Amino acid sequence: MLKNMAKILLVGSGITGAATAAYLRMQLPERTSIHIWDKARGAGGRMSTTRCPEDGSITVDLGAQYFTLTKEYEQRRRGVYNELLECGVLAKLVGEIEGSDLNQPGSQHFVTPQGSSSLVKFYLDQANATIKYQEPVSEISFDETGEKVEVSTPMRFENFDAVILTIPVPQVLQLKGLLPTLIDNLPDVKKKLQNVSYSSRYALGLFFPPKTQLNYSWCAKYISDNPCLRYIAIDQNKRGVNKADQGMSIVLHTSVPFGLAHLEEDLNSVTDEILGHARNILPQLPKPISIKPQRWRYSQVHQPYEDQPGCVIIHTNPLIILAGDGFTTSTFDGCLDSAHAAVAAVRHNLSAHFIDNTPDFPGNN
Repeated sequence: MLKNMAKILLVGSGITGAATAAYLRMQLPERTSIHIWDKARGAGGRMSTTRCPEDGSITVDLGAQYFTLTKEYEQRRRGVYNELLECGVLAKLVGEIEGSDLNQPGSQHFVTPQGSSSLVKFYLDQANATIKYQEPVSEISFDETGEKVEVSTPMRFENFDAVILTIPVPQVLQLKGLLPTLIDNLPDVKKKLQNVSYSSRYALGLFFPPKTQLNYSWCAKYISDNPCLRYIAIDQNKRGVNKADQGMSIVLHTSVPFGLAHLEEDLNSVTDEILGHARNILPQLPKPISIKPQRWRYSQVHQPYEDQPGCVIIHTNPLIILAGDGFTTSTFDGCLDSAHAAVAAVRHNLSAHFIDNTPDFPGNN
């Protein structure tokens, strides 16, 4: 039974934010108001799928490439993966990935035929949330009564009963308003937040017109002997959707050391350097019709929050929660762990004010 309307904001529309919103919608009454703000122009975060400017039918995944269901998660998540397979959001990985260690005992590997952002959009569709893009959150404070969280962008502010921040931890620590003081009042939490670190890298998407011949035996390959590149994939072959009348795309991922060494350099010059290394590795590489560079300042979690709790509560009334892969691992299942932890925290801390006798939802299986 719903006692009052609970207005909840998720900051970030990556996979953790999308899954959290979907699980909130499943577990809380339909009248619960769920909102999502993201500074980007679209959903996905590091599960982003980019379209070619010259031909929108050609896409490339610049972030997450494939998804692994490990033996550790097989029993808990088999139902989740089966649903995604039945809906066509996931498919089994069948192409050859050269130079990788995919043969982990008991592990299964999956791809997203429609691009990695389709997985995020699947959960956003379930969330039935009010989503606003190009909303860069700058401040987190309380309203005049102290009973609401006031969230500000450079252009406006709005009040909420609960806020869940799923953005990278360094971006959380850069926010202004009352949030820094709240974190300062939790010295152990602050220290653990400051210890969270991320790897950095560049990604480059190369787009090719229909009938382009990319005659390689692999759909993706890992590289161990190049100072710049670590991974190359032919996206359509990797997804298993290669069609003769459709354009092609290749994604290049740099190594972490290269990414760190060139993190603050001009994007155009870095792009030229990456292309030079790609042509040395693939000398027959055709000329692309378009190139999309991406600087991933926060590519994957290198050092997560201590003990990986899934989320951390900064304030209970009104409720402020930090979540995301910084509190678990940079895997699909790690992000789902964080989503479940955040939803459990919302249910526990808002129950006295908004939610009563809400049935449990078996979202972790």
